[in-house]
Amino acid sequence: MGIMDSKIPSGPLADKWTKHKNDINLVNPANKRNIDVIVVGTGLAGGAAAATLAELGYNVKTFCYQDSPRRAHSIAAQGGINAAKNYQGDGDSNYRLFYDTIKGGDYRSREANVYRLAEVSGNIIDQCVAQGVPFAREYGGMLDNRSFGGVLVSRTFYAKGQTGQQLLLGAYSAMNRQINRGKIQAYNRHEMMDLVLVDGKARGIIARDLVSGEIERHSAHAVVLATGGYGNVFFLSTNAMGSNVMAAWRAHRKGAFFANPCFTQIHPTCIPVSGEHQSKLTLMSESLRNDGRIWVPKKMEDAVAIREGKLKPTQLAEEDRDYYLERRYPAFGNLVPRDVASRAAKERCDAGFGVNKTGEAVYLDFASAIKRYGKEKALTSGLKNPDEATIIKLGEEVIEAKYGNLFQMYEKIVDENPYKTPMMIYPAVHYTMGGLWVDYNLQTTIPGCYAAGEANFSDHGANRLGASALMQGLADGYFVLPYTIGDYLSHDIRTGKIPTDSAAFDEAEKQVRDRMEKLMGGSGIHSVDYYHKKLGKIMWNKCGMARNAKELEEAVKEISDLRKDFWENVKVPGTIDSKNQELEKAGRVADFLELGELFAKDALHRNESCGGHFREEYQTEEGEALRDDKNFKYVAAWEFAGEPKDAKLHKEDLVYDNIELKTRSYK
Repeated sequence: MGIMDSKIPSGPLADKWTKHKNDINLVNPANKRNIDVIVVGTGLAGGAAAATLAELGYNVKTFCYQDSPRRAHSIAAQGGINAAKNYQGDGDSNYRLFYDTIKGGDYRSREANVYRLAEVSGNIIDQCVAQGVPFAREYGGMLDNRSFGGVLVSRTFYAKGQTGQQLLLGAYSAMNRQINRGKIQAYNRHEMMDLVLVDGKARGIIARDLVSGEIERHSAHAVVLATGGYGNVFFLSTNAMGSNVMAAWRAHRKGAFFANPCFTQIHPTCIPVSGEHQSKLTLMSESLRNDGRIWVPKKMEDAVAIREGKLKPTQLAEEDRDYYLERRYPAFGNLVPRDVASRAAKERCDAGFGVNKTGEAVYLDFASAIKRYGKEKALTSGLKNPDEATIIKLGEEVIEAKYGNLFQMYEKIVDENPYKTPMMIYPAVHYTMGGLWVDYNLQTTIPGCYAAGEANFSDHGANRLGASALMQGLADGYFVLPYTIGDYLSHDIRTGKIPTDSAAFDEAEKQVRDRMEKLMGGSGIHSVDYYHKKLGKIMWNKCGMARNAKELEEAVKEISDLRKDFWENVKVPGTIDSKNQELEKAGRVADFLELGELFAKDALHRNESCGGHFREEYQTEEGEALRDDKNFKYVAAWEFAGEPKDAKLHKEDLVYDNIELKTRSYK
């Protein structure tokens, strides 16, 4: 059984990280040359960790299933990255970023971790600027900032709508330098199939070459999992199609506790579902809510007319529009947190005011911003009394400079010009706040196995604020893990190379082969996607934006039955020892079928609403989340016990010494 010890340092909150760095053990440079580290996943967290560990002198092996680390899902992040630099002079500080993150997570995250995140956030921006990341700049040359949901300051640094891509290229360039030096061995198109434990410690992985099908053994003194989230358990999500839970779930089955799996974020601004044959959803950045106003028609008859194509949104008078976020949350308006905005959109659509053919969409309208920016640009350009056409043209130029690639992407997918007609958006699964349980050092309950970025649970509580995913990934990779892993590795300076010709590796490889043969042994009635889609419908309908005890109980049973049917009847063509993409998918969906059941079990046990976990039985009179701090102010960490329904619950009580718990309000 794993032991849950959060290892949170004593002392004042603002001093914990500094004190901890001074207290932990170090590995001297000469000894680092003799220590191997495996990093699985090469997105922002994994790429940053690999580059930094190699720069420090460790021998690093990286693994990713993509053909290049540049294709990690981190590339899809659009809107920006938070940091408490207070460039706008609007009152930001480390404490304010810490407070907003705790409050945004509905008081379900660990104080010490979140404060550390805020504390190192400024260093991330300096690091990335030094790497050449082309952040947007103001007229005077200073880095520009914009606002994101759930905060009252502008702290989000951005590169148009391509922030994730630019940050990933920075981390990738740092990795390439180490690859060129021989300090990183990169294994692209390789998938981790299992974690290898030797004497209870993580000492390597079993990997599969996805091109040749060959099974490989790789040893190390420690293993870092930076493999992202598990949103694809819903089938339709904003995640890349290949995003999966396999590495984390393999570790979970070997003893790593899985924390808060039901804490999953529904993003409010995604392109709506278009049909049954769709394989993924596309995100429209939350940054658009800076300038876009969200609305639906006030009158039911107008909503019906729009759905039937008899009325265009541009024909609806201003007084006939319901800007419902501005109406319900005047202090934050369109910049409320994602969980609040998502539930509000669902409520309006469920009430019959949705605006697309399915009735599951609301408008995101830029007409007001275009006119506002156009007037401002006309004045600064010396144009007196410009006509409306000139104002609109100038305003569109400003919007294009800020969000141009996002508007272009929307038009290519929907075939409508968002400069001329409002975007249509609807909530979709986006990010997972749950993940492997880690202590303050980012170590799981398996000694030597670390989890970074979205793969761990540590910083976002029950809801992640926008632009905090990139911040956490880079904080973990550049500024946290490289310090804390040394404390563990300091005990391995005399261990020597970990051999792969051992009983532990033999057994792990055998288990991998047996599992693949079992996957290939189904009767062949249904495809892998058939099961993934069925799982996704159960998850969305019964574990999605709103949950209740009855449907969660049904979900547990339905997923269990579906998993049994999957193992008996799935069709996986081809062979094990060759390129086989259906076999890849089958292994991932098999893990999703176990995770889905634990997800429902976790949501069922948490009899409260908080953040992205909304139980219909627990809500205020205004329809907001109703927390139960007396009974559920803890991290739910689940220990594997054979079947997901038998998982054993461990609780990490959350202590708030520096923040007063309040009913979360954005009014």
